[in-house]
Amino acid sequence: MHAPRHPEPDWRQLPPEEHVAVAVDALRMLADPTRLRLLWLLCGAEYDVTTLATAVGTARPAVSQHLAKLRRTGLVTLRRDGRRALYRATSTHVRHLLAEALHTAHHHAAGLPDHD
Repeated sequence: MHAPRHPEPDWRQLPPEEHVAVAVDALRMLADPTRLRLLWLLCGAEYDVTTLATAVGTARPAVSQHLAKLRRTGLVTLRRDGRRALYRATSTHVRHLLAEALHTAHHHAAGLPDHD
């Protein structure tokens, strides 16, 4: 399934500074392997910290810190269910961003040509 097409941007015009700052923050969050893996899982379902820590093989406190960073940049939301904190990716935009990044990585690693 392909992401819905958005209007092609005008690549000759620089985007607004505030958009660049938000994009840089989001990409910085994806530059960490643990955060990328966490976000991948959170694109598919809600998880608590313990489940995420087990899934990515990282200590709970470290996962909590990564999730706090992802929340601050707006990539992840938190929902309380009693005493449990459940995390999830914020939107389909996050899913598309992550899917596109990993699709590009797959093509690069496999030596496949890029197709637009």
